[in-house]
Amino acid sequence: MTRLVLKFGGTSMGGPERIAHSAAIAAHEASQGREVAVVVSAMAGETDRLLGFAESLGGGLGEVETDTALAAGEQASAALMALALKARGLKAQTVTGWSLPILVEGPPGSARITAIAGEPLDEMMRAGIIPVIAGYQGLNAKGRLATLGRGGTDLTAVAVAAAVGAECDIYTDVDGVFTTDPRIAPEAARVERISHDAMLELAAMGAKVLQTRSVEYAKAKAVTLRVKSSFLAPGQSAGTEVVEEAHLAERRVVSGVAYMRDQARLSLHGAPGPEAAEALFAAFAEADVAVDMIVQARARAGGAVIECSVSGRDLPRALALAQGLASRFEGLETRSETGLAKVSVVGTGLRGRADVARTLYGVLAREGVSVRMAATSEIKISALVDGDLLERAVRALHGAYGLADG
Repeated sequence: MTRLVLKFGGTSMGGPERIAHSAAIAAHEASQGREVAVVVSAMAGETDRLLGFAESLGGGLGEVETDTALAAGEQASAALMALALKARGLKAQTVTGWSLPILVEGPPGSARITAIAGEPLDEMMRAGIIPVIAGYQGLNAKGRLATLGRGGTDLTAVAVAAAVGAECDIYTDVDGVFTTDPRIAPEAARVERISHDAMLELAAMGAKVLQTRSVEYAKAKAVTLRVKSSFLAPGQSAGTEVVEEAHLAERRVVSGVAYMRDQARLSLHGAPGPEAAEALFAAFAEADVAVDMIVQARARAGGAVIECSVSGRDLPRALALAQGLASRFEGLETRSETGLAKVSVVGTGLRGRADVARTLYGVLAREGVSVRMAATSEIKISALVDGDLLERAVRALHGAYGLADG
């Protein structure tokens, strides 16, 4: 018998009506002869509400007591979903991260799953009971709750699917992965199938449909992963399937265009050598400053120019750290630029295709969009552009690569 794990996010659990509709989706899948498990997020806004309470009382992210409070949101959702399933005549049982247990390690607020006790879930599913699992949380070596950080419920769902030998459907408020944000380009098309690698790049570059750790876990554990909409009638969401690249019948050159707002550029001029770059990025790592694009070149006046992009909110910390290097490296000058955004074209077909870069630069030039920095990998090209021109860049690139046809 086919097994299926259904994950419902915050918008799918946004209140009694939304929970009842999500329960109807789970009931439909069970009616098709599948053994079903459900993983739920906290109701929309609940995590932020609990975090606000914790902060008002002197707590914050990364603290054990805050984690205990935040985990309550998913536990409430799990109990409510179990009630909704029982109201439909189904057998259901709430399962918390600590009672299963889901074992985790690492700091509160960003723990990692190390193991899941799949046997209790296996027994329930064989007995026709739908386990409703509170996502986003687990039990650490000290016997305390620890949460998994942003996107942790997606990760929980994929890990549960791997533990019980199931496929995994992630339900959200959109019907799958689109070639770009339909709010910017209404002609954006739903992608029927996409590779793990392309989905990882899209997620990392700003697409918010899936969280990167869940895609990485699905790829590593060979879990069939789908993205569907909980806002359609049960059984009506076509969605997008995330598969191994070898399973794609046709490899598109470009799968999608992603973007990230609120980006900044930081540069060091006159760096004497690799020692300055090492010191800079060591300081960033210690302060947990995320860095994306990195470019190094020789300066005409001597020394090197080291440039990188960071989020706008991280720029003040990054600047302070960079300026702190001036006492160690004589002649080092720090510069920065704000009000930027990042636009990325992603696709496994990009490998070795210089024409893709030619199109990107040509299209942006014709649209009057200057490229401040660029970075590439085997399956993506990213450009840092003026923030107020981002949407123009996204629409132009989406059209240039013929993505409206899906």
